Amino acid sequence: MKLDQLNHGDVLQEIELPPVTRLDLIKYAGASGDYNPIHTIDEEAKKAGLPGIVAHGMWTMGNLAKLFTPFYEEGYIEKYRVRFVGMVFLGDVIRLQGKLMEHAGDRMVFEVRAVNQKDQAVITGEVVFKRY
Repeated sequence: MKLDQLNHGDVLQEIELPPVTRLDLIKYAGASGDYNPIHTIDEEAKKAGLPGIVAHGMWTMGNLAKLFTPFYEEGYIEKYRVRFVGMVFLGDVIRLQGKLMEHAGDRMVFEVRAVNQKDQAVITGEVVFKRY
């Protein structure tokens, strides 16, 4: 599918990520420099009042941008705005979703969200994709 084939209200192909693993979060901590132990050490997360370790919000946000990977020959993400509305825990299966809300000239506005296996949103937001 090409972006110019989309109409208002059309949805992008949903992406389902594999269950979140501790190794995913350890690798992300190394890549990002975010070594907050609530993301990798159970005892530290529990001391912080959490039921277990939680994924970095930016890990989830970065994955959400994968919705647009198939379209990088057509353009690029010009603006990316999200709100973190839920936590992601080990074993969660995250689904990435996008819906075209507006198409004006070379810009397309998408509503995006990441939801867990209970269909609860963990991120909501908006992407402005600029076509070449």
